[in-house]
Amino acid sequence: MTWLGFTAVFALFFATHSVPLRPRVRATLEHYLGPRVFTLAYSSLSLVMLAATIMSAGHAPYVQLWPQAIWQHYTVIAGMFVFCLILAFSLGRPNPFSFGGTQNDLFDPAQPGIVGWLRHPILAALTLWASLHLLPNGNLAHVLLFGVFTIFAVLGSPLIDRRKKREMKIETWDRLQSEIRSSSRMPSTALCAEFFKRLAGAIALFVILILLHPVLIGVSVL
Repeated sequence: MTWLGFTAVFALFFATHSVPLRPRVRATLEHYLGPRVFTLAYSSLSLVMLAATIMSAGHAPYVQLWPQAIWQHYTVIAGMFVFCLILAFSLGRPNPFSFGGTQNDLFDPAQPGIVGWLRHPILAALTLWASLHLLPNGNLAHVLLFGVFTIFAVLGSPLIDRRKKREMKIETWDRLQSEIRSSSRMPSTALCAEFFKRLAGAIALFVILILLHPVLIGVSVL
């Protein structure tokens, strides 16, 4: 693949991620597809385009910037377990401050869960994933790929903050943030069962990623 082909796939990735999330476009798609079908279709498209973008980086002209080292692989493995923890404890939970939250009207600032530590857990997971993969992939195409992903995730947080403050009104935002800061941020006894379920989910996701990595990416993490 040429640099032009890699650039085209990369641009298409961002187009498929940004256009459907524009308020008018999203509202139209949700009207015709329904919110649940839209979410499923958008998530599937995102995964397909992510895989295509990573594969295109692997087939781009190879220009080495730094060599691989054993410690880089161990660092990625340890960091990816943290990545799995963040995803497991954030997906399917109410989060009125960021995207990806479900049933946000049920959010309890006295028991904020991971939102008490990370206002944008999905973006934090993306930042961690992208920055970790910079270490063992010291060639120009992958540095561009994971570097842009890292910058995109870091810059996304303040942009989402501004939009959410407009949507929920600054008074509500400040009140909820104040209640979160004064909460214990530890799960109650009633939530302990869910805590261990999500921990088991994180471990399962970690194992699945290790097993699927050589199948999907062509490289074993071990």
